[in-house]
Amino acid sequence: MSGSTGVVIVSYNSASCLASCVEAVFRHFQEVVVVDNGSTDGSAAKARGVSTPDGRRLDVWEAGRNLGFAGGVNAGVRRLRTANVLVLNPDVKLASGEGLRAALEEALALERTGAVAGVLREPGRGPQAGFTVRSLPRARDLMMESLGVNALWPSNPVNVRYRCLDLDLNQAQEVEQPAGAFFMFRREAWEELGGWDESFHPVWFEDVDFCQRLKRAGWKIRLVPEARAAHEGGHSVEKLLPASRASYWYGSLLRYSAKHLGPWRTRAVAAAVLLGITGRMILDTVNRRRGAGAGYSAVARMAARALVTGRAPAAPAGGSQRANQGLTTRHLHGL
Repeated sequence: MSGSTGVVIVSYNSASCLASCVEAVFRHFQEVVVVDNGSTDGSAAKARGVSTPDGRRLDVWEAGRNLGFAGGVNAGVRRLRTANVLVLNPDVKLASGEGLRAALEEALALERTGAVAGVLREPGRGPQAGFTVRSLPRARDLMMESLGVNALWPSNPVNVRYRCLDLDLNQAQEVEQPAGAFFMFRREAWEELGGWDESFHPVWFEDVDFCQRLKRAGWKIRLVPEARAAHEGGHSVEKLLPASRASYWYGSLLRYSAKHLGPWRTRAVAAAVLLGITGRMILDTVNRRRGAGAGYSAVARMAARALVTGRAPAAPAGGSQRANQGLTTRHLHGL
């Protein structure tokens, strides 16, 4: 197995930004796998059209369907033979500079470090505070999100802690949950955990779940401020219908809660989801807004079941109930 780092880019209708992402990657890394999740906008052809410099390898693999983000990451890792894997969103463009790769790999080589991440920046602006790094969510964090309190009062103490709004992103440090948009991990850690959990389908909370499992397994996660990248944000999820977006986000939130927070905390989170989504439905009715109604109804049903059972909603079509098994023989934070 190669001791270098390979890059996985999971694409879903990302033709507008995919080529520039791959081109920026080739300034630092030699191996890139693009996993195309059933795009209909010519994303795969756009990726194949990128000029591959000498000594570089570009593998564009068309899944033929939407494997979800976690499924795409797992598929990309299996197609690589490198010791480390860097996952990038297609709307992320790595900054130039010779030190980016070395900084990430040196941090990942530190004792018992399972993953590292760089700093995401708004194009033409500063670091994406509140998104680049967050704390692993507690029940109260998910409840405040579901009730809309964090959106209405972003400076509240719960939100400041959860979104790490007081964190110095220029300081190298251990962190709990970097964004999956710019995230490097050891293959060894990925294999130990059985890969990314594909039941978080098609998107959201799969990176949070992976970080939680890394922590529980004794792996450290580090922030590497020398590694920077521009990030547009929300590129693929903006293409989802409002109804689907609501259903996927709340479904993944409840699935994360049931998996990591236990049945009673999940019931509390489900109650907050039910109350919050009811409020949204009422506001949309009063304001005569349409679009997300079907999704809100689906969310209300999921939350009601979770409130009664304390368990996660059923995995949607395409997702598995367990972290993908047999992955090896020995991948969008809120509304």
